[in-house]
Amino acid sequence: MSTSVAPAPPDAAGGAGGPGDGGVAADGTGRPPVVGRTVTWKELATSRGALVAYAFIFPYVAFFLAFRILPALYGVLLSFGDVSLAGRFRFVGLENFARLVQDDVFWHSLRVTTIYALLAIPLAVVLSLLMAQLCNRAMRGMSFYRSLFFLPVVTSPVISGIIFVWMFSGGGPLDELLGSVGLELGNWLQNEFLVLPALALVAAWSSFGYNMLILLAGMLAIPPDYYEAAELDGASPWERFRYVTLPLLKPALFFVLVLETVKSFQAFDTIYVMTGGGPARGSYTLTFMIFDQGFGYFEFGYASAVGVVLLVITLILSLIQRRLMGRSES
Repeated sequence: MSTSVAPAPPDAAGGAGGPGDGGVAADGTGRPPVVGRTVTWKELATSRGALVAYAFIFPYVAFFLAFRILPALYGVLLSFGDVSLAGRFRFVGLENFARLVQDDVFWHSLRVTTIYALLAIPLAVVLSLLMAQLCNRAMRGMSFYRSLFFLPVVTSPVISGIIFVWMFSGGGPLDELLGSVGLELGNWLQNEFLVLPALALVAAWSSFGYNMLILLAGMLAIPPDYYEAAELDGASPWERFRYVTLPLLKPALFFVLVLETVKSFQAFDTIYVMTGGGPARGSYTLTFMIFDQGFGYFEFGYASAVGVVLLVITLILSLIQRRLMGRSES
């Protein structure tokens, strides 16, 4: 494919306007006109501007390849082998995956991960959507409130986990608050049925600020004319939100949904700090199984097989979400 450069327009006398007819070009600059020619993609790719662009993007591309793509490919390779502590690799084919099918711990971890995701994803998306709608208004100090709501995103997961361990503990603030209305739940993190809802609350709190900014940017991009037309038609605030905001916010919602799906299935740091996979493996997710098998039992090939299964699950869920969002848009 090539790009054509158009010739300069003729002057009033009908000529091209060059040195031969007075030295004055058609544009009055005195320079000869640009003769039409074809610029190939090779010339564009090797131009000075392209080389400057390559220099700027090279560090990111190199970092992404070295710390994302290559480790992922190496992990897929390890899932088909057995690696000793000395680093010797022995190819075993699908033996690790066949072992997963017969492993009760794997199925328990998959069930725990699924329950945790079903709790955390809707909670995080709904909370982010509500906060974005709350911040989508013109009032004094709104920039301060938006920055304040973003603080949990930049807070260390370890610090957040330690704080919420105290909040969910027996005798903590949450226990006293619920006790004042007659609910005695005790320590949430020591209850096999309450530990996952507690972790889902922490996950929603730590991520809603980032998701809120994404959704808020989508809301601010909606033309005000749509809201004015809906208001003239007598639409209530809820109807304007349902029939105007939500349909036009689907691309941003899909992005947030995919982010939360990946984050929920890969949750580890906060769970490690708050519960350590307990109680009675009540929060023993797939990422915890990867950690245990890899760094506890040094079964690097088996741990990599769990990681590949987790990758396939998140990829399939993302494709399903994309298909559903695309179908609803059509």
